[in-house]
Amino acid sequence: MDFRFKPEEEAFRQEVRTFLETEWPAAIEKAGQRRLSREERETLQRSFTKKIIDKGWLAIGWPTEYGGGGKSCVEQMVFKEECAYVRAPAGGGLGVSMVGPSILSHGTEEQKQFFIPKIMKNEMQWCQGFSEPNAGSDLASLQTRAVQDGDDYVINGQKIWTSGAHRADWNFMLARTDPDAPKHRGITYFLIDMKNTPGMTIRPLRNMAGGAEFCEVFYDNVRVPAANILGKKNEGFYVATTTLEFERSSIGSVAGTQRDLEELVDFARETKINGKAIAENQRVRHKLADIAIGIQMVRNLAYRVTWMQTKRMRFMHEASIGKLFLTELMARMANVGMEMIGLYGLLERGSKWAPLRGRLETTYMTYIGFAIGGGTSEIQRNTIATRGLGLPR
Repeated sequence: MDFRFKPEEEAFRQEVRTFLETEWPAAIEKAGQRRLSREERETLQRSFTKKIIDKGWLAIGWPTEYGGGGKSCVEQMVFKEECAYVRAPAGGGLGVSMVGPSILSHGTEEQKQFFIPKIMKNEMQWCQGFSEPNAGSDLASLQTRAVQDGDDYVINGQKIWTSGAHRADWNFMLARTDPDAPKHRGITYFLIDMKNTPGMTIRPLRNMAGGAEFCEVFYDNVRVPAANILGKKNEGFYVATTTLEFERSSIGSVAGTQRDLEELVDFARETKINGKAIAENQRVRHKLADIAIGIQMVRNLAYRVTWMQTKRMRFMHEASIGKLFLTELMARMANVGMEMIGLYGLLERGSKWAPLRGRLETTYMTYIGFAIGGGTSEIQRNTIATRGLGLPR
């Protein structure tokens, strides 16, 4: 593996940086002094995503025949890195990051022609219906049922932690179609039109960080055409592994963590306690250095996944390694930041006394969940052990 970038890739990185400096204005950072309302945040994201679409960058690594940029996976990763560093949305949501690649990998030609251009134009917002109240970490234990009735499947059951379901247009979800099969089999992957399909009830759940992105979704005799199955019937769990590979890949995410660390280091250098900068404390320096080393390790892990994508290789356990290391590193950094800042870290954005514009308070609470969402750290370790190291279950 050669992690050096080609001249044209470095040129593209500079083009993206120039674009972001112009189009992602300093006003966004100033808005960090307070909590933006959901409407304000969505307006900003829609406006910025439109500019990304106009540049042809929303999914620059996708095939041109479906509206993609036809560029390399490396250029896609470069774009995500630069957006993450300045905290700009890369656009497209789960459509671009998760279900789109799954449709390209497993979908019929009709599905690709229908879904991919709409995802590319940001005309479809998606949510993920995998977890259930009794099937979170052990996803293969899911109990939501889909029973065939002519050309349709009738779905009954419940999903939970379905982020953004209350605003989504489509739902990619798993349901059990053969209750007698071993639990990893007999599961089918469905694509559901949420706006035009009766029988779905959505209830937002408020989290401790003040958001209501999580939802529980109830399916009551929801009829879905058989044509909306992604992949083959009863093989949905294996299609879902493609979705999870992309969800866990950590490509680009580490750049945002790098930015968080740089701000924390600046704070330690500039803030004094009893006349001495926090950065002069040896224990603080060692902890920050350990995080800096970890960030470089995660970046290399993400680059490895990108390289594997260029070779059209599967990267399940490699993605799990990156996801495990990054989410635990992020939580560790949030803990270090709270130790440095002390009780001031409890202050929210909008308080004139809040260090780092109050960002750490939200970061601390949300980073805890990152080690759970997308598969807990324990699940990642199991995947690494069995698929990566060949150890017995």
